[in-house]
Amino acid sequence: MASVSISGIQKSFGPAAVLRDVSLSIADGEFLTLLGPSGCGKSTLLRILAGLEMQDAGSISIGERSVDGLRPKRRDVAMVFQSYALYPHMTVAANMALPLRMRRLSAIQRWPFVGRLLPSVTRLAAEIDTEVTRTAKSLGIGHLLARKPGQLSGGQRQRVAVGRAMVRHPAVFLMDEPLSNLDAKLRVQMRTEIKELHQRLGSTFVYVTHDQAEAMTLSDRVAVMLEGELLQVAPPQNIYADPDDRRIAEFIGSPKINMLDGVVRERGAIDVVGSTLAIDADALPGTPLTLGIRPENLHLTDHGGQGALTGSVRMIEHMGSDLFVHLDLAGLDHPFIARLLAERAPHIAPGQTLHLGVRPERVLLFTRTGRRLRRQDEATPSSVTPFRDVAQ
Repeated sequence: MASVSISGIQKSFGPAAVLRDVSLSIADGEFLTLLGPSGCGKSTLLRILAGLEMQDAGSISIGERSVDGLRPKRRDVAMVFQSYALYPHMTVAANMALPLRMRRLSAIQRWPFVGRLLPSVTRLAAEIDTEVTRTAKSLGIGHLLARKPGQLSGGQRQRVAVGRAMVRHPAVFLMDEPLSNLDAKLRVQMRTEIKELHQRLGSTFVYVTHDQAEAMTLSDRVAVMLEGELLQVAPPQNIYADPDDRRIAEFIGSPKINMLDGVVRERGAIDVVGSTLAIDADALPGTPLTLGIRPENLHLTDHGGQGALTGSVRMIEHMGSDLFVHLDLAGLDHPFIARLLAERAPHIAPGQTLHLGVRPERVLLFTRTGRRLRRQDEATPSSVTPFRDVAQ
């Protein structure tokens, strides 16, 4: 196990800046996820950690050792790729044994014919086989060692790729979107298995994904990246309930957070889309603000007017225990979404007028530049309903 220190990393491909002065500290044994949309630089940062790309500026340390300029095999990291990168002509056992053979056997010992004549090779090969078998059994693929990748399911190939990384006992596990090629049901299953693997090994994991459900359910901390910048690093519940930036609030959450433009009327009141909400903003009257309202922080009420938002139902998504209700609000050019419990809203239909109450202590306030404006009366992240993956 080892900690990881990333300091001032910059990387460009031609005129395009991919990473902009990224700094990050990862604790020994921590599970940290780099989360962001495609093209934000998260996979490039992971490849720089692995030594597969070289940074233009900045430094990286693993444990107490600087790894700048070291080749990948000398960094004591193991990487699980999105495509799994298994050799199709090799068996599962051979794929998993390959990193051990490359590390423990010399070039001569690996020769197909000459190596077999050397007495030390038999002993080392037996040790490697034992390690591979033990790791395969721990992953539930011990019965697949004689098969080739083409004979395996997606989930089985993913376990083989993880097993190939495990046999090395690396200081750091690097995972680049390892679940993206799996169907939704198998992704949920494999998320659980990866979490249990981390708990069992206690190793440092750096995980890259664009899937917020993976990041929120797997991680000790989440590092949100957008356009090559690291915007916030915090535990999942803080990223969801206490974002530093409007861009983070809009990226995290399913369905997406509602954003409404408002103006401070007076202390304790904000005018927004034809209503006035009782929200105490630390701003002068007349100050324009943007209100972020999570869909689950809305509830049905039997009256309109002050303190409520009124709209006409455009569409309803039935998600089992929940309903995602899309509404048209006066003065709003995009749908406003409420997440309601199906048992409490059984008779909602398109075209119906609904009145929605807002939990003011859960409303996020942003300046028009996107900076978070915090209030003393805000709920703490631990008291906020956590992110839920509706795909489950």
